[in-house]
Amino acid sequence: MTDLKPADALKQHWTDALPRAWKPFAQLSRLDRPIGWQLLLLPCLMGVAVARTGFGFYWEDARYALAFLIGAVVMRGAGCTYNDLLDRDIDAQVERTRLRPLPSGAVSLKAAWAWLFAQCFLGLIALLMLPPLAQLVSVIAIPLVALYPLMKRITWWPQAWLGIVFSWGALVGGAASAYQTNAVPLEVFALYAGCICWTIGYDTIYALQDREDDALVGVRSTARLFAGKWRTWTTAFYVAALALWTAAASVGGAGLIVAGALAAIAALLIWPMLASIDDARPETALAAFKRNATIGGAILLAFGLEPIWRTMRPMLGV
Repeated sequence: MTDLKPADALKQHWTDALPRAWKPFAQLSRLDRPIGWQLLLLPCLMGVAVARTGFGFYWEDARYALAFLIGAVVMRGAGCTYNDLLDRDIDAQVERTRLRPLPSGAVSLKAAWAWLFAQCFLGLIALLMLPPLAQLVSVIAIPLVALYPLMKRITWWPQAWLGIVFSWGALVGGAASAYQTNAVPLEVFALYAGCICWTIGYDTIYALQDREDDALVGVRSTARLFAGKWRTWTTAFYVAALALWTAAASVGGAGLIVAGALAAIAALLIWPMLASIDDARPETALAAFKRNATIGGAILLAFGLEPIWRTMRPMLGV
């Protein structure tokens, strides 16, 4: 029997070296597709950077970053496991997802539920590494996350709901860095709104791969809703994200250098990414979607410029 791999999994990954019995659980958590936890982690770190704009970074931010890393990996895995438990019948009918562990029979329902709770326990450990305000903000998101897998059945905008939950880390990061005031800074809410628009954009691109199969099984998405105008709509969401991120930087007290960095990211990374997508070739949509990890990393760096400078100034004697 050969190892089963979903069509969108990386061809070579460290999970390939795992014992045969462990591999389906790694696939269930999408460990072989790190783009997911990277996109979940980035808003958390952006939230820290934006909240620290006027102050510089503190040593405890390193602990928060570690907690966010652990939380992003395990809770993204838990979310994917939960999603697959609910969508196993739909996944069996879609070409890209029919080889996932549950529809293929590589993992039983009982084992999948056990794996889900194990990942949630690790997520709890990461949660306890954060200050109380950030813990509270994190817990508020749980019912929203639980409802996400149902959205594709009842609304044409499941990507918007994904944006609400996948960008929640921006609020958690802002809450962690602002625990002294016990309030999430206003600029972090602008950041959060920008991340929601960004998520709608990149997840619409991701959903382009499945438009035909989704139509056959009755799954809704913005990729189907926008139809032939998907590029116009997606571009609009990226523009809105950039505008909101610029507003977040401005409210936080960042200089023009951040606005300039965001403009450069738009010109050098975002527009070429959008232009690279060919409707007739689904693999180009997947490749463009994956570029958003680089885009997010560049945006994080842009937001970090001001607090990095403020942190380094005393060391440089400026």
